[in-house]
Amino acid sequence: MGLLTEGTLLSWQETKQWADYVKRHGVQQFIKLFNKQRDRVNDVFIWGDETEYAIIKFEHDKKMARVSLRSEEVLDHMNMLENLGKLSSLWHPELGAYMVEAMPSKPYSGLIHELNMVETNMRTRREEIKQALNQGESLMSLTSFPRAITRNIRNRRRKKVIINVPIYKDQKTLTPHENLQDEKSERVVKNHIYMDNTIFGTGCCSLQVTLQASNIQEAKILHDHLAVLSPIMMALSASSPAYRGYLSDRDCRWSVIVNSLDDRTDEERGIKPRYSSVNSYLSSEGEILNDVEVVFDRRVYKELRDAGVDHLLSQHVAHLFIREPLFLFSENIHPKSEDDIFHYENIHSTNWQTVRLKVPSEGSSGWRVEFRPMEVQFTDFENAAYAVFIVLLTRVILSLNMDLLIPISKVDENYEEAEKRDAVRSGTFWFKTNIKKSKKAKDKTCCSDEWSYAKMTMNEIINGKDNLFPGLIPLIRRFLRRAAVEVDTLRTLQKYLELLQHRASGKLLTTAQWIREYILDHPDYRQDSVVTERINYDLLCTADRIQRGELKSPRLLGSF
Repeated sequence: MGLLTEGTLLSWQETKQWADYVKRHGVQQFIKLFNKQRDRVNDVFIWGDETEYAIIKFEHDKKMARVSLRSEEVLDHMNMLENLGKLSSLWHPELGAYMVEAMPSKPYSGLIHELNMVETNMRTRREEIKQALNQGESLMSLTSFPRAITRNIRNRRRKKVIINVPIYKDQKTLTPHENLQDEKSERVVKNHIYMDNTIFGTGCCSLQVTLQASNIQEAKILHDHLAVLSPIMMALSASSPAYRGYLSDRDCRWSVIVNSLDDRTDEERGIKPRYSSVNSYLSSEGEILNDVEVVFDRRVYKELRDAGVDHLLSQHVAHLFIREPLFLFSENIHPKSEDDIFHYENIHSTNWQTVRLKVPSEGSSGWRVEFRPMEVQFTDFENAAYAVFIVLLTRVILSLNMDLLIPISKVDENYEEAEKRDAVRSGTFWFKTNIKKSKKAKDKTCCSDEWSYAKMTMNEIINGKDNLFPGLIPLIRRFLRRAAVEVDTLRTLQKYLELLQHRASGKLLTTAQWIREYILDHPDYRQDSVVTERINYDLLCTADRIQRGELKSPRLLGSF
């Protein structure tokens, strides 16, 4: 989710008292780091994934599945093994007491043959954590648990969060939460699944990819293009159709997590929430396409501009700093060194945008971009396929000098389309048709014909459309043909690409579609949109067997 650390957590009132101090020093920390790192060049391409998991406890005698609130105990054991040098992965806490996050112990390089190591590393993680799990527990890459920190968000907005997701309307579906209609009428929307706790959103697991660019200019280009791809990949990775014991009419966690992290007061409703799409493009090529007003702190903007930070980056950082710190540890109030950037990261890491520009760290890392919208899949094969696809796509964008940018308002429209039920098969998305970068881009308006974009289906975006768009995967295959890829790696990459091709075309189901079909076809389902305890148990048992490789699923995975 962001900057998770240990220490003495201050109360909301105490945190608020330090808010101006944190913001003022956070801006100064960014300026100092920017001036030190702005001319940094020729960093090698490295990358890694961050995969979030849920610990699930199966009570087979009772036919029940529950989340297991043992993440702290499990992580203590894994950190002990890490200190002994016995792990090939790193394990970190997440906001839910049943959640953990893992990543490779060292990043992957830009060598294509290392893409063949990703799935193996993901499988090894599951093996390594087994010894920390109790009898009946399983580590599952599960976006949302179908049946089921936060206090400061509630305190700042001065009331509970409000999450309403449209319920899937079946033949016998009744209005959920009818007993709450009177006492919570302003919060409970008819024919919606109502949730009032941040954990419903922050408790969702995701698959993230972080990539290091060669310099800040390249990082901005990747940031902008990945912003365009975010809603596309969110829809293609959709895996969360059920919440709080009900089947929803959505396939993604998008609106759930947006509203769960919404700390805005009633007076602030006109600005984007903390969890949102990117506020603007950062590269010079994208500036003309920033057609949505950005709310930003003008004092911070002026301070950044006076320090030599360019307009777009100043506007971006000044937008981040309209927020107050959500939390603060007493140990981190005063900087520990001249290079400390904790106050900057405090604000930056609690703006949960789908793509993040990350500044160089104290170690050897350079300017990085974090891609955050993808939902996690059941199997290591699938998660590796999605992560590798994004890595390959960034290589293609840079090597072919592609231009996928469309008006930022159209990207926002794509998010609304992406979370809808069955968006992969029935939705259409704004996407660029002319992908050749023009040398006169800065002289155009965003409405000119040369900025050609059109509504396309997922199949057309991923697999191509005659005389309109070549397709992202055909472009990747063209790139691989030009590269010297050894046979074994090429075979693996082809399988990954075929999985995404088949899901985009509808030949295979997305995880959300598979879960929905499983629930609807379950013998205990009563056409009432209710996910019963037994349905939940059977669903998770089946998913667990699939991820372990004990059960084939032709509708989800085909022959892979």
